[in-house]
Amino acid sequence: MPTILITNDDGISSPGIRILSRALKSLGDVYIVAPETEQSAVAHALTLHRPLKSEKTGKNTYYINGTPTDCVIIGVNKLLPSRPDIIVSGINNGGNLGDNVTYSGTVAAAIEGTLLGIPSIAVSLVTEYQVNSGPRRLFAGFQRAAECAKETVQKINNIGLPKDTLLNINVPFGKAIRGTKVTRQGKLVYDNGIQELSDPRGREYYWIGGGEPQWKKGGDTDLDAIYNDYISITPVHLDFTNYRALKYMEKNWKF
Repeated sequence: MPTILITNDDGISSPGIRILSRALKSLGDVYIVAPETEQSAVAHALTLHRPLKSEKTGKNTYYINGTPTDCVIIGVNKLLPSRPDIIVSGINNGGNLGDNVTYSGTVAAAIEGTLLGIPSIAVSLVTEYQVNSGPRRLFAGFQRAAECAKETVQKINNIGLPKDTLLNINVPFGKAIRGTKVTRQGKLVYDNGIQELSDPRGREYYWIGGGEPQWKKGGDTDLDAIYNDYISITPVHLDFTNYRALKYMEKNWKF
């Protein structure tokens, strides 16, 4: 049976990672290596200036006092008995859509797995814009996302992934899903995303986040898929090279 490594950026106590692990246990030997505490928006951070420690908390379950990237590196190279066949990062409590993939610790863990040559996916439940997201509804949403992850892992086991490519999966929350779409990364802009406030002593401070998200609707983006109640699966390539710009510069720039 394949070996599956699960991690996240919401931390070892997140309900999403527990629900995900239960869903994947029928597919292989599941190991959890997750951050000790929440590491949202740490992106692809790697801890280099302090020691990292792991703690075993149950069968095949560990936490590390570091980032999602740390968890993948240490899990693959030190904690698991053999190299995993696939890495699944999630289930994130909140979407990772559009430009947010550059900030996401959830996606970064899948990126690290891909850099190590291991097929990897990131799975997120888009909860930000929902009301009445109580425990029961949240559990049902995580269950839905876990089933999507399970189906995706089965496809990867049977078919594989293109080289240097990870899958970024986002699942709508609280609505009837109309299907699944393979999408491209959208362009997301936050209106008034930086709040300028004052503390009780009148000193100014800034709070990043909380702005209203905006994007150009229409097309085949991850944002539009979620907006229209579809699961979004975006193939993300590790090569950031802009090949159109490369050709333009080769033709027009003189060195």
